[in-house]
Amino acid sequence: MTVANAAPVTAVEGKVPRSWLRDADGTMRRDLGPRELAEVVRSGTGQLWVDVDSRNRHQLAVLEKVFGFHPLAIEDTLNPESRVKLEEYDGYLFMIVRGVCFEDETPDPYDLETFNLYFFLGPNYLVTVHGERARSIMIVAEVLERSPDVLGRGAQRLLHLIMDTAVDEYFPLLERIDGMVEQFEDRVFVSFQRDTLQDILQVKRLILSLRRHLFPQREVFNLLTNRPNALLSHETQIYFRDVYDHVLRINDGLETQRDLLGGTMEAYLTQVSNRLGMVTKGLSVIATLSVPFVVVSGMWGMNFQHIPLSDSPLGFWLMLALQLAIGGVLLFLLIWRKWL
Repeated sequence: MTVANAAPVTAVEGKVPRSWLRDADGTMRRDLGPRELAEVVRSGTGQLWVDVDSRNRHQLAVLEKVFGFHPLAIEDTLNPESRVKLEEYDGYLFMIVRGVCFEDETPDPYDLETFNLYFFLGPNYLVTVHGERARSIMIVAEVLERSPDVLGRGAQRLLHLIMDTAVDEYFPLLERIDGMVEQFEDRVFVSFQRDTLQDILQVKRLILSLRRHLFPQREVFNLLTNRPNALLSHETQIYFRDVYDHVLRINDGLETQRDLLGGTMEAYLTQVSNRLGMVTKGLSVIATLSVPFVVVSGMWGMNFQHIPLSDSPLGFWLMLALQLAIGGVLLFLLIWRKWL
């Protein structure tokens, strides 16, 4: 199989989006111009992938001028807050998938960044639109450079490969959250750090955010798996079932982590209560044992002329012995009642 590259000038300037075309004879071509893209779409021959950078207005113009996509769909690609969805237009499908990653450049270890990936699936083409964050698309592009036959399987399978890679990026997040939960357990049961509760609440909020982003994607992949569509063959829908299964596994993993965090939070609060009880218990014992000293010393400290043993040379020692004896009896009673 031969691989032919177009002149790289336009690709370097960035006015033309990256593109890969596998002709009917197996030839691979790169970075086609707008006229060539329009001819491929018009003829319906070959398999085409066009990757558009949403930050480049020249590349975004291809969506309307070359492919003629609906203005509402193009508007969604310009809005980073567009919701995850699947919509069917005349001759193509429009899909939005939400990607997530940790923002490691900020001091907050729980800072989560989200981004959208946009897909236009036609009879013989796939158009992807994204901003700066598009690791899954970069991975698939590298795979395509090494194995051009990937595009020969059709735009449907290429769509599956990109979405599968995007969904699999959730698994490292689960592993990282799992490590956080293990650290929280050590901080609660071993060292009992007081700032653990705040971190637990932040991770719990992080898990809720991930579930909020993941839930609508489950519906999208459910539709891709089960809804009959002329642009998705039954064989391709079987592959999307695997992606749907991954989404369910991620959701189950998040549920498990949330339950573990709930248990860790309860353990932390129980530890706080137990430590408070131990402190209260110790103070109660001290207060109880100090009662005879306060009472006896108070009685023999009154300003009366005639107080028993006031003239005795052993009076102080007798009162001290009496106080210690009463304190010993109280201590015995506390131990006997198992209050200590």
